[in-house]
Amino acid sequence: MSDKTMSVHEVVGRLESGMTLGIGGWGSRRKPMALVRALLRSDITDLTVVSYGGPDVGLLAAAGRIRTLVTAFTTLDSIPLEPHYRAARERAAFELREVDEAMFLWGLHAAANRLPFLPVRAGLGSDVMRVNPTLRTVTSPYEDGETFVAMPALRLDAALVHMNRADRAGNGQYLGPDPYMDDLFCEAAGAAYASCERIVDTAELTKEAAPQTLLLKRSSVTGVVETPNGAHFTSCAPDYGRDEPFQKLYATTPYAEFAERFLSGDEQDYQSAVRAWHKEQR
Repeated sequence: MSDKTMSVHEVVGRLESGMTLGIGGWGSRRKPMALVRALLRSDITDLTVVSYGGPDVGLLAAAGRIRTLVTAFTTLDSIPLEPHYRAARERAAFELREVDEAMFLWGLHAAANRLPFLPVRAGLGSDVMRVNPTLRTVTSPYEDGETFVAMPALRLDAALVHMNRADRAGNGQYLGPDPYMDDLFCEAAGAAYASCERIVDTAELTKEAAPQTLLLKRSSVTGVVETPNGAHFTSCAPDYGRDEPFQKLYATTPYAEFAERFLSGDEQDYQSAVRAWHKEQR
């Protein structure tokens, strides 16, 4: 098995402006924030971002890096609507394609299975068809004759996800309560990059955890990056919970001010700045 370990800089070096980029996690939970922060330090822009959105979307939107956003929601969980996303949307900073959560899921399934679309009942009878006028319906060719939404595949040029553990070959493990569709993001992408809290030997992955926790297959992962605390300030259970005080700071601070203090250096500088801020609050 080949060694797929990379640095965050090597991952970002493989991304380009204009890409369709999928970002795993869910809301403010297990987001690949170290990779998102590295992306913000680059000059990559004009992105189509596909995400069950959280602060990944908020930061990229505030920085003006998003051309089009495909999402079912953008939330910080304990703060229902991501404020930096909201501000960017209110000033029409990007195009929004908002779909139902189930439609989003089946769009990933279609891309992962190399299908142009998949039929889904979600969205019928709702305004999702009105706000997405390019969506089409299909009729079952069987005797039931039922009508479905034809959810197009959410094909990704690249995907970024975060795992609790991974090995050097790219097998990824989640230890928390929910896989968050991260495997589908990887399978739907031309290239997939998984950050993780810790890289371990392959045998260690199932030494104390069930085989079902092996969410990512090495065949669908292009590169793996060890980024301790790399989901901060989102949660990465059971390794750590969401940093609620810091998330509140993020949500109430103008982006330029937040970026100057926390995003101007590298990842080590970010982690040091967070520790310093927490020390100030004591």
